[in-house]
Amino acid sequence: MPRREVSGGRLGEPALTACPATMRGMTLVQSPPPSHPDGSVDCDVRAGVLMIGINRPAKRNGFTPKMFRELGEAYTRLDDDPALRVGVLHAAGEHFTAGLDLPTIAPLMQRGEKAVPLGLVDPLNLGMDGYRRRTKPMVVAVKGITYTLGIELMLAADIVVAADDCRFSQLEVKRGIMATGGATLRMAERAGLGNALLHLLTGDEFGSAEALRLNFVQKVVPSGTELEEALAIANAIAAQAPLAVTATRLNALKAVEQGPVVAMHEFIETQQRLSRSEDAAEGVRSFVERRAARFQGR
Repeated sequence: MPRREVSGGRLGEPALTACPATMRGMTLVQSPPPSHPDGSVDCDVRAGVLMIGINRPAKRNGFTPKMFRELGEAYTRLDDDPALRVGVLHAAGEHFTAGLDLPTIAPLMQRGEKAVPLGLVDPLNLGMDGYRRRTKPMVVAVKGITYTLGIELMLAADIVVAADDCRFSQLEVKRGIMATGGATLRMAERAGLGNALLHLLTGDEFGSAEALRLNFVQKVVPSGTELEEALAIANAIAAQAPLAVTATRLNALKAVEQGPVVAMHEFIETQQRLSRSEDAAEGVRSFVERRAARFQGR
């Protein structure tokens, strides 16, 4: 049997409601951790922000097929619900995730199957056939052990807030497999080939300061404040014009993936579309009236 990537851990933060969840006001619904041995991905809404919680702390949030499916469902919910503007990915307990639960995931690998059902938004945002790509922003709060899949999920997101106690490792080579969730692509893109290979080929463990130096994370904060900071960033994004936020994000992503010239060719058409929107008119009115804008995403 393949060696399990996760072990130990203890119960920490309370669980939320399972995805798909419904609006429950401005506070997170707290309940005991689920009894399901395969864990869960739980959702709650805070004023247009979808909180997506990885919840298997007794196993250091090691991902099972069930959790992958629920994560894809949560990301799809974010994109499909017009009332939601930003996602925040976080985790229960002391750690973000120790990575894959290999005993449950290895059979899928051997058959060449994916744990996220076709047709959903791919949480790793790789653009693979049969999967949708996320359009709305995603902020991630990481802490403690953030191994393998954890790094790939945060690199697939848009903004990462790391606790100062993070322990990162892309250790697939120590298990005889390759990172196929985007690490080989995005680590080199962010940090340069040499820096990427230093960590990809040794599977070593590094901390938050190194992750910041390599542009893997955008902020490092004291442990215990990472989710608060991530939510503050998400709220700031949610206050902006949704159509403009989405267009800006997609254009920046296109520049990275396809080159600045390709992205530049969208400028005029995109600006024309946005400038004709109700939100653009509201932006002008709010400026003239010296008040905060009330954007509707239209």
